[in-house]
Amino acid sequence: MPSSTLPAMKTSPKFIFFSDFDGTITLRDSNDYLTDNLGYGQTLRKQGNADVLHNKISFRDSFQGMMDSVKTPYDKCIEILLENIKLDPYFKEFYDWARANNVPVVVLSSGMVPIIRALLIHLVGEDAREGIQIVSNDVAPREGKSINEEGGWQIVFHDDSHFGHDKSIEIRQYANLPDDQRPTMFYAGDGVSDLSAAKETDLLFAKKGHDLVSYCVKENVPFNVFEDWSSITATVKDIVSGKTDVKKVALEGYEDFKKNGNTK
Repeated sequence: MPSSTLPAMKTSPKFIFFSDFDGTITLRDSNDYLTDNLGYGQTLRKQGNADVLHNKISFRDSFQGMMDSVKTPYDKCIEILLENIKLDPYFKEFYDWARANNVPVVVLSSGMVPIIRALLIHLVGEDAREGIQIVSNDVAPREGKSINEEGGWQIVFHDDSHFGHDKSIEIRQYANLPDDQRPTMFYAGDGVSDLSAAKETDLLFAKKGHDLVSYCVKENVPFNVFEDWSSITATVKDIVSGKTDVKKVALEGYEDFKKNGNTK
């Protein structure tokens, strides 16, 4: 695909930042929140995540079960999430810097577009409506119902993969650009929904104490641990300014983790 048709390439950036949304840009996962409080609960959800990590079930099937367990009208779900989901305290600073320095931010999420858009506008500001591209699953009414009635909505997956949304598909369109057009790519994530993206970018940031770290250790995938977006911002600024490069950062971060870190 030519770069001119890729949304994040409109301004011919040298760097692009892809990111998971739930639990990465936000402090809590909105889908987990819905499942734990309005659906079948935390115990079944965590068991599903563990089963995905151990290849017992697909992420798609696990996530379908989570969302199907939530019967609350969709507009009420959004209302509840707007009241309870908070932004990482340093993400807005990163986003403002990225906008000013031609580093497009692309959200790759296994959540649903209407919820993500509502939360971004609420938490980041109206600028996020156009400033942050969202590639995600969607929502649709069940037959004979409206999404805003009890048991009226269902998730619509982005693609036919066992992830429901294979994040690598979007990233590879950029990775396969000619060398003189291909941007340096970053990714930040935290959990099982990020497994499809973990090996695809030039530098991976994995959230401390979460499932993505466990996966990367098991699969020997280089990564940098982050606790919040302050460290991501500092690292990306240094790379963009030329103070360091992604290969050096990736190697140093992984070696430091193997020496001093753990998965908790």
